[in-house]
Amino acid sequence: MAAVLLGALGFILSDMIKALMDEDINFGYFSYVNVLLGVVVGWSLVGRRAGRGVTFAINNGFTGVIAMVMLGLFVQGSNEMLRLAMRNRYDSAFEAIISIVEHMMEYALVMSTVPIAVVVVLGGIIAGLCTEVAWHRWR
Repeated sequence: MAAVLLGALGFILSDMIKALMDEDINFGYFSYVNVLLGVVVGWSLVGRRAGRGVTFAINNGFTGVIAMVMLGLFVQGSNEMLRLAMRNRYDSAFEAIISIVEHMMEYALVMSTVPIAVVVVLGGIIAGLCTEVAWHRWR
């Protein structure tokens, strides 16, 4: 349940982020990567920690969605760094690694809107609660 819900949340957030970016950007596998990250985080983090009560379920879902967002920022920042590294934009490996953090902060700034924050918070809470209900129903 957590994997499905966080994967769906990853897809919804991807579409919301695409709407905030320039129209001429080729996103490629952006949505698919974010769905995969949501599934992995939902399965390995949120689903594994289910079954401890409602309060913990809310915290679990919120932790899972924050982990998904941070992992997504890291993966997309690394992807951008690799794209620029293939064009010889960096003088050293350290400069390339620092650019990952710079790209993560840039993408986080783009994401810092009220609608995305609401979807992240509510989506995490819903995913946590639904995972808890599924755990109690099908254990």
